[in-house]
Amino acid sequence: MRGRRGDRMTINIQEHMAINVCPGPIRPIRQISDYFPRRGTGPEGGGGGFGEAPARLAPLALAPPAALLGATTPEDGAEVDSYDSDDTTALGTLEFDLLYDQTSCTLHCSILRAKGLKPMDFNGLADPYVKLHLLPGACKANKLKTKTQRNTLNPVWNEDLTYSGITDDDITHKVLRISVCDEDKLSHNEFIGEIRVPLRRLKPSQKKHFNICLERQVPLASPSSMSAALRGISCYLKELEQAGQGPGLLEERGRILLSLSYSSRRRGLLVGIVRCAHLAAMDVNGYSDPYVKTYLRPDVDKKSKHKTCVKKKTLNPEFNEEFFYEMELSTLATKTLEVTVWDYDIGKSNDFIGGVSLGPGARGEARKHWSDCLQQPDAALERWHALTSQLPPAATALPSA
Repeated sequence: MRGRRGDRMTINIQEHMAINVCPGPIRPIRQISDYFPRRGTGPEGGGGGFGEAPARLAPLALAPPAALLGATTPEDGAEVDSYDSDDTTALGTLEFDLLYDQTSCTLHCSILRAKGLKPMDFNGLADPYVKLHLLPGACKANKLKTKTQRNTLNPVWNEDLTYSGITDDDITHKVLRISVCDEDKLSHNEFIGEIRVPLRRLKPSQKKHFNICLERQVPLASPSSMSAALRGISCYLKELEQAGQGPGLLEERGRILLSLSYSSRRRGLLVGIVRCAHLAAMDVNGYSDPYVKTYLRPDVDKKSKHKTCVKKKTLNPEFNEEFFYEMELSTLATKTLEVTVWDYDIGKSNDFIGGVSLGPGARGEARKHWSDCLQQPDAALERWHALTSQLPPAATALPSA
C-alpha cells in the first residue's frame, strides 16, 4: 500500500501491530487475525467455537502444549535416564553410574565422562571437574570432588567416589546433586551445569547407568560477608526450605560406625570405633577436630572412660581404634554403652557434636545392635548409627575431658 506525497495513510490498529519490516517499502499485513483461528467462521461455526485457521498455521495454532514442546510429559515418578533437549544440550551431557550397597551402607558414584560442555575460557575450552553433594546436608560434610581435566570440552574422568554411612532412610529422602564446574586459578571457579538424582530411584546392589544433559540451575548463593562455616549452614537450610522438609532434619549431627563383639575367651566386650561420616562443623573454618569417648553406664567407680585420638580438620574421620571392657556377659546385659563425639578446642571447652547410647533401654537400630552382640558371642558386628544432638546427662559435667 503506497500513498501519494502529502496524503495521510490510514492503517487500522490490527494492521499496525503486524507491520512486516523488511528491506524496501513498509508493507502492512492485510489482517493480523489471519494468524489466529477465527471465531465463529469455521464449518462448526456457531456462537463461541473456533473455526479452522489457515492451513500453513493450523498445526501450530491448534497443537497441544506437549506437542509444542517436542515431547510428551512423562508421568510423575517415571525414570528418565537419558534425554536430549535443545535448551540443555548447549551445556553438555554427563555420563555416570550409581550403586547403593545396602550391606556396607555405601553409595558408589562412578563419574565416567562428559561431552559437549559449554566453553568457559578464552581459548574456547574449559578445565572441568565434578562435585557431589547429598541434599539436604551440610556442604562440606558430604562434598566429594573429581580431579580437573585441562583444556577440554569432552573430559574423561573414570573416577569412583564413595559415600559411607548411607542408610535406607537416606535412600528414601535424599537427593544427589552432581555439579560440573570450570576451574580457574586466577578467579572464582565457574558453574557449568548440574544434575539432581533422587536416591529413591536406586535399587540395592543394582548399578544404574545415567547419561543426562546438564541443567541450567544456578548454584546456591554464598554471601561474601559470611564465614566458611556459615556458608555450609546456609546451603543446608536453603536446601531444606526448597525440599519442604520438616525441622527434625536440622538435628542431624552425623553418623558413626561402631563394631561390637563379646569375647568368650577374654570375657569382655570389645568396642571398635571405626569411623564417622558427615559430622556437623563446629569450627569457623567449616570443619571440626573430632574425637570419640565411650562410657559403660552405670559407672560407679568412674573407670570406664576411653577416648580416641583427635583427628584434625575433618568431618569424615577414620579412627580404627578398639577398647576392651572386662565383664561377664550376664552383667553386661544390664549396662548401657554411651558413645559421644566431640570437637577438640585449645584453651576452651570442647564442643559436643553428637552421641548415641546402646543398651537395653535404647530404641531402634541401637537396641538391636546391642541385643545381637549379646546373643552372638565372638561375632564382630558393625553397624552405622545416627548421632543425636541430645547431650547425655553424665557427659555435661566433663565437656573438656
